[in-house]
Amino acid sequence: MHDTLTAAPRPYDADSPLAHLLDMVQAVGQPTEDEQRDDAVTAAAHHVYNAYPDTLAKVLYAMDWIGHPALHSPGFAFEPAATAWLDGGLWLHHTLRLSEADGAVDVLTLIVPCTCGRGYTDIVLDCEDMLIEILAVLRPTHGKSVHDDRHGDCRTVRPVAPLGRPLAVV
Repeated sequence: MHDTLTAAPRPYDADSPLAHLLDMVQAVGQPTEDEQRDDAVTAAAHHVYNAYPDTLAKVLYAMDWIGHPALHSPGFAFEPAATAWLDGGLWLHHTLRLSEADGAVDVLTLIVPCTCGRGYTDIVLDCEDMLIEILAVLRPTHGKSVHDDRHGDCRTVRPVAPLGRPLAVV
C-alpha cells in the first residue's frame, strides 16, 4: 500500500512520448483572461453570423461584442461570455456551454428592461424566428418588457451589496 503523501512511481520512462506530452500540457496551462475574452467574442460573432443571418448579423459586428473571462468562486462557475449593447437598455449575452453529453452549445440570451424601470427579463433565444417574434412583441413598448407591478413578473434584478456588507431587504 502506498503512503498517500508519497507520489506513486511513474509507470512510464522520463523520455517517453507520454512524458513529453504531459510536460507540454503543463507548460501550456489555462488560457489567459485576454484569450478567454477574445475566444468569447469570436464565438459570439460566429454564432450570430451563422444562426441569425437576416437579423443580428446585419446589425452586429465582431467589434460590437465585449468579452468577459470565466468567473470561478466557491459555489458557482461561469463560462467565458460576450455581451453586446443593442441600445435602449437591451443587451445580448452569449456563452458557449461545454458539457460531456452535448459538447459545445451556443446560448444566446436577450436581456430586456422592464417597463417598470426596476428590472430586466432574460430571454434565451433558440433561433432567428423566435427573435423576430420577440422583437414584434417588444416593438410597441420600444424594446421594454411589459411589466405589471401587481404580479412581479419581471424577475427584478436587485442591486449587489458592497463587499462585506449585507444587502438591505426592500
